[in-house]
Amino acid sequence: MRSTLLSCALLLAAGHAAAGTAWVSNEKDNSLSLIDMQTLQVTDTLPVGQRPRGLLLSHDNKLLYICASDSDRVQVMDVATRKIIKELPSGKDPEQFALHPNNRWLYVSNEDDALVTVIDTETSKVLSQINVGVEPEGMAVSPDGKWAVNTSETTNMLHWIDTSTQTLADSTLVDQRPRFVEFNQDGSQLWASAEIGGTVTILDVASRKTLKTLNFQIKGVHPDKVQPVGIKLSADGKYAFVALGPANHVAVIDARTFEILDYLLVGRRVWQLAFTPDQKQLLATNGVSGDVSVIDVDSLKVSKSVKVGRYPWGVVVTP
Repeated sequence: MRSTLLSCALLLAAGHAAAGTAWVSNEKDNSLSLIDMQTLQVTDTLPVGQRPRGLLLSHDNKLLYICASDSDRVQVMDVATRKIIKELPSGKDPEQFALHPNNRWLYVSNEDDALVTVIDTETSKVLSQINVGVEPEGMAVSPDGKWAVNTSETTNMLHWIDTSTQTLADSTLVDQRPRFVEFNQDGSQLWASAEIGGTVTILDVASRKTLKTLNFQIKGVHPDKVQPVGIKLSADGKYAFVALGPANHVAVIDARTFEILDYLLVGRRVWQLAFTPDQKQLLATNGVSGDVSVIDVDSLKVSKSVKVGRYPWGVVVTP
């Protein structure tokens, strides 16, 4: 009997571990909410710097990087202890960032200074500051580590940074107010959302030419409210998901044909998206309603809403 009970306990513990933990930045509360992905309950709230927005995990899931925008710092939290262990010199108003495949170079957009700051996360030294367009925001690094791409909201451009030299190599004009960029799994495509343009542009990385521009039409929603921001592409290449801001929907797109399949109703002012490690669930942060929507990826249905802090912005999930 004792061995049976022990086996059951181990199975439950394994299930709990597999479920993972979601980390959500609360922009107005200067905090992170932690959600147990098995129970879908908030289990902890952690104080961090002022106006936390972008969140990013190291590739080994040991460190959590936090854009504390109004503190002008990137904070580094030890995931195991849930303690801030250091702060990086990010430049002014860091909002989004991306980590190189070497797990060391961090590319940070500085919205107030029209710069991208490159930081060596091991030495905490600034390697370079690269002039880009006005109000830089979105950041992504290609899977092969060759390119770092930044979006400038006011210049309406994507800026291609050669990571071998940490210099600007090219710029591509896109729709109005680009907010987010995401490479697909093999790095052949780059998806860019344009908040005011109301579109998502899909580019061929090799030629930097547009493959497709997606427009979104939701029954009963005024076009002005369709403001694409966060994007997530499934690892199997099947789906793309786009957060549509005050339209309060997440668009589901066939990532192979670029066909819009569905619109999923979530909370108010949906910002960013994150998969669970097994990609069975997708989380959406809803700033105005102060909650996180849980989307079942297999059924493409919203299964749960979890209340967090004020104005949730970024989200990542650890195993």
